[in-house]
Amino acid sequence: MSKPSDNPADPFKKALAEATKVMADDPELSVSYTVDPSGVSGDAMRLPQVSRRMTRDEVLLARGTADALALQRRYHDEGTHAKFAPPGDMARELYEAMETARCEAMGARDMPGTAGNIDAKISHDAIRRGYGQITQAAEAPLPVAAGYLIRHLATGRDLPPEAANVMELWRGFVENQAGGTLENLQDVLSDQSAFAKFARQMITDLGYGDQLGDDPDELNDESDDDASQDEQDEDEQPDSTGQDDESEDAEASPEQSQEETQDPSQAQVSMDEMADQELGDEAEMPEGEAPMEPPAPQPISEADPDYQVYDTEFDEEILAEDLAEPQELERLRAYLDQQLEPLKGAVSRLANKLQRRLQAQQNRSWEFDREEGILDAGRLARVVANPTTPLSFKIEKDTEFRDTVVTLLLDNSGSMRGRPISIAAICADVLARTLERCSVKVEILGFTTRAWKGGQAREKWLNAGREQQPGRLNDLRHIIYKGADAPWRRTRDNLGLMMKEGLLKENIDGEALEWAHRRMAGRPEARKILMVISDGAPVDDSTLSVNPANYLEKHLRDVIAMVERKKQVELLAIGIGHDVTRYYDRAVTITDVEQLAGAMTEQLASLFDSDPRARARVMGMRKAS
Repeated sequence: MSKPSDNPADPFKKALAEATKVMADDPELSVSYTVDPSGVSGDAMRLPQVSRRMTRDEVLLARGTADALALQRRYHDEGTHAKFAPPGDMARELYEAMETARCEAMGARDMPGTAGNIDAKISHDAIRRGYGQITQAAEAPLPVAAGYLIRHLATGRDLPPEAANVMELWRGFVENQAGGTLENLQDVLSDQSAFAKFARQMITDLGYGDQLGDDPDELNDESDDDASQDEQDEDEQPDSTGQDDESEDAEASPEQSQEETQDPSQAQVSMDEMADQELGDEAEMPEGEAPMEPPAPQPISEADPDYQVYDTEFDEEILAEDLAEPQELERLRAYLDQQLEPLKGAVSRLANKLQRRLQAQQNRSWEFDREEGILDAGRLARVVANPTTPLSFKIEKDTEFRDTVVTLLLDNSGSMRGRPISIAAICADVLARTLERCSVKVEILGFTTRAWKGGQAREKWLNAGREQQPGRLNDLRHIIYKGADAPWRRTRDNLGLMMKEGLLKENIDGEALEWAHRRMAGRPEARKILMVISDGAPVDDSTLSVNPANYLEKHLRDVIAMVERKKQVELLAIGIGHDVTRYYDRAVTITDVEQLAGAMTEQLASLFDSDPRARARVMGMRKAS
């Protein structure tokens, strides 16, 4: 008898795997749970990892992903899909998104229980991509919005708020351009071939018909005609005597042959004339009725529109707890504490100093001699001495650090391995605990890549023929160790992940900084502080080997310039053994990693100092002229 598993999530995983096989109508399907991107390869399906804690979000995401992939397996035929698939990039994305929505809508109709699960998956993906903060259609991906609209119209279900936001930004444009086509949605939903033709018509209506390529039906008709003609020639093939007669007939009637050869060209002329007539009609269309041009696709980087990424399909933004089991995180955290036992006293003293400075500002945060507010009892003696003296009131003043969020962005590159990453982790941990006591929210993020010297993106580039200067050519891994709204006690073990062997790889600082800035910009706090801790310039061998040598460094400078220009976030940096002042205006460089605790504490304390000269002194800044 096999030993029962001590992981409480195992029964759920087993039950979900069996239900997924039934839903997909594929008993041979292999289901696994992994931190790698979810998907199906052959007979293997990958689902999101479910930890021992089995949080509600983990369970809903796993069920929603399983249902979505199973429905794709059940209702989707790859041959039919490939037959009608357009070659153009935007047309292909629209086609794929609508087909996915069709499969999910079919599942919601035939198996209503799947609809809620897939809603949870859609909500998770939309939140992760920041769809709730988008305010303009140009910033929202049209294929995603079109897929959302197809699912909404096919099922009649309301989308999660973040997804609905993206759909509504494009809905007017889509319905204005393709309203007539959308009326046929319910009629074609259950027939993939009919739906593929419907999707191609939608793509034409939206202005991307030039990316559709040849019509598959016309190609098939031509193939069928050619086959029929070949069969007819074989059946009617005459003997030698007949051939002589036929040749004589051909010589005897040259006019007839000429007419027959002119038929296709005449047909072509007629088609050209019809096309000219259609273009003429379109040219005469009144200005107000001209079709609206969709905006250009959003660039990869807001800071530098010319910055290119070969493929974002394999990038991931992932929670730290999804990269290791809880037992492993506990073990790694214990190892981290053991390594830094001698340093804890010094870090704690600095943290206490920071807390005292913040609390001292809290005690002084009153404004007196106000006309309304709380009665100032300390000044009642004046009223007793002179009854004509008006009463004095006081109000509590918001201190600078209230309504504040601090993000610590930690370089998780391989060069940080060893003592640097250990000290960075423990300092971030202690600072998060300290600032939380003072009502300051703290977010801890890390950035690295999923592979050394290029990952799946590079393999895809190699297989596609090695395009010149493809842009960033590695798979990003952005890690959330502690969310701003998550209490410290629940995320304490997550920082131990930095001790995990093989986690630290290469560093693409520009995109990480832009990611952290984007997360902060969407938060409601009035004051936002972003501290970057790094030990070097951006390095990714795969990218730099096929792009200009300063490709990543230039992008980092562009992102820093954008952050400084927008002034939504206060940006500062600490360089470990590397001069980061050439990138960041407000930065310090430490030569010894042992100085990191003091530098981090002093930098944050200076930002909350009420005296701007003191802030400049600690930051090593000169007063602006």
